[in-house]
This record gives sequence, structure tokens and C-alpha cells, in this order.
Amino acid sequence: MHNLFTQIGSMIGALSLRQVVDILIVTFLIYEVLRLMRGTRAAQMVGGLVAFGLVYQFSIVFNLTTVEFLVRNIAVYLGFAIFVLFQHEIRGALTQIGNNLLLRKQRNQNPFGEEWYDEVVLAATTLSSEKTGALMVFERDVGLKTYIESGIRLDARVNYDLLVTIFNTYTPLHDGALIISNARIAAACCFLPLTQNPRISRELGTRHRAAIGLTEDSDAFAVIVSEETGVISFSIDGHLRRNLDGPSLRRMIQQAMEPWRTEVESLELEREERLRELELEKLTINRPANTLTTRDNRSTELDGGGL
Repeated sequence: MHNLFTQIGSMIGALSLRQVVDILIVTFLIYEVLRLMRGTRAAQMVGGLVAFGLVYQFSIVFNLTTVEFLVRNIAVYLGFAIFVLFQHEIRGALTQIGNNLLLRKQRNQNPFGEEWYDEVVLAATTLSSEKTGALMVFERDVGLKTYIESGIRLDARVNYDLLVTIFNTYTPLHDGALIISNARIAAACCFLPLTQNPRISRELGTRHRAAIGLTEDSDAFAVIVSEETGVISFSIDGHLRRNLDGPSLRRMIQQAMEPWRTEVESLELEREERLRELELEKLTINRPANTLTTRDNRSTELDGGGL
């Protein structure tokens, strides 16, 4: 044992600075590849490739000429097969690298303002109370032009009334995703890729899988309202947060759009939002019965005036 440690120590001492850097870079690349494959179907495919290599070595050791010939000829096309089998993981890795090194904008303010946050949160909570399904996607640094072109172009200001109307089950645009780009509604009824992650719960429907699939391929985030339960969910980086209320949803949107804010600042903003909601609830309870202040009451007044 002492000799083993002595040999290891001498080997480490013989390494030059260039060799150490080389080893660290290779270690980092292997770690990133394994991290990207964790929890995806790529892990099972890598196991199949390892088994393929073991069969080849087995055929050489035991002189299985036919098996060796077959496996060797198949291996010629293995490079192309890797790109086909791992296209999703390769695309996600390249997008992440490009986003981190080239596309990440160093911003210290939100150029689009915060007014539309409240419009989105109000629409999501309204749809949740009515158990109306919705999928809203928000573009950040990575463009979503391909998905925008798959839907119906709108180019409209983010507005509560428009959001609720689009996802109304009696309108033709309710089926599909709505994409918000540059604080404007770019398109509705868009088609998104579904996630291939085998660890996703079977309880999640197409909307949630589409949201996770898109956020795996880009830095976009999505807000989902379940049609069955009315639960509000938030998806970013391929992860899903469920059972959100208005203030927590607003905090997550603000964190995604304003990453320079600290967690403490975001929590403080959420606390202020909750206090504001409580004050509005008190005003609503204490107001006279004939006072109409909410959007719903205003709509009722308009409907009644037309009769």
C-alpha cells in the first residue's frame, strides 16, 4: 500500500501545469455531459452503446470472427447514429453553452417594464379560478421565432382582457401555446416540442410536457394553468414548480426576467405583493354592496345595461 501511494505521488509530481489544466478541462467536460444526461433517456442509450462495445471486445478475445466483422462494420456508422440518437441532448448543450458565453445579456434593469407582470398574474389567477387551461411562454435571450411562426401572429400589447379571451374555450386560439416576446404577445396557438424526460410524472398533461420540453431547449420560461385542477405551474430550465398563487407566480416571473435581483429582494417584493392583496381584500369586504370596482363587476354592469 505504501508503494502504491508513493507511485501515485511521484506521478502527480511529474505532471506539468499544462497537463493538469488538460486533465481538469476533460474532467469538467465529462461532468457536464453526465449532468446533461442525468434523468433523460440518453442514460439508457449510453448503456446500450457500452454494451455494444463490450460485445466487440468479447468477440476479439474469444476470436468470434463473424461477430467481430458484423460489429466492426456497424461501428463505421456509429458516429452518425450518435448524432441522431442524441440530437436533443446535443442541441440543449449547445444552446446552453451559447447562452452562457455569447447570448447572456448583462442587464441591470428591465427594458420592458414591470406593468405586464401584473396583467399575466391576474390572467393566470382568473383562468385558474375558472379551471380554464392555459400555456403562456415568455421569450428571453434565446429566440423563439421557429415556434412563433408555427402559430397565429398577433403582435399585441400584453393585456389581461386579451389573455383571458385567447384562452377562452369558445375561441379558436385557445388550443396551443401563447408566446410573449419583448413584452408583447407575439403569437397564439403555437406548437411546442414535448419533453422526452422519462422521469416526468404521468399525471402531467400535454401542456405541462410542452412547457418542460421548450424550457429544456431554450432559456424561455412558461406559465401553465391546469384545465383539470386549476393549479398554476411555472417551468424554467426543464424544471416545474406547481401549486403557485398570485404573489409567488409574480416573484418567479420577476426573478426570470430580472436575474440580477437577489433572492432576498425577490422575497421582499413577494411579501409586499401579499400585503397589497390583503389590503385589497379588506377594501372589497368593507365596500358598499352597490359599489362596482372589479373587472367582473364592470362586465356585469355592461351586460345589464344592454338588456
